[in-house]
Amino acid sequence: MTHRDLRAYLPHAGAMCLLETVESCDETGIRCTATSHLDPDNPLRRAGVLWAICGLEYAAQTMAVHLSLASGRCGQPRIGLLGEVRELRLDAGRLDEAAAPLSIDATRILDDDRRAMYRFRVAAGGREILSGRASVFLDYPHVNRSRVAR
Repeated sequence: MTHRDLRAYLPHAGAMCLLETVESCDETGIRCTATSHLDPDNPLRRAGVLWAICGLEYAAQTMAVHLSLASGRCGQPRIGLLGEVRELRLDAGRLDEAAAPLSIDATRILDDDRRAMYRFRVAAGGREILSGRASVFLDYPHVNRSRVAR
């Protein structure tokens, strides 16, 4: 699946669609790749720097794609609210210093109609940049769909 295809599975548009490809996907997990961390116009950059913590957005988008693929909701992405991050480990300061493409893995460890929990890992060139566990609340009633970052 290519960057263009991925747009149908994300509640973002334009440069906020950070992922490039889906390398593999099954019922419990997904691996995506991205090179947008090298783009000087990446919308997550601040003062020209893309901090490693921004890898959370890459992981969140990977989880969103997995949830949409698993539920067969192409073109109707579920709006999720990142509710909790645990066991966060940062092994680098900056995402933009990784010259290799990012490899983003997300493995679902809990799922029901209203929430999902994933283990995630963002790496480049075999080197882990960040990892952790995240809870996502789905179709959260207080999310204003018109305000989702585009």
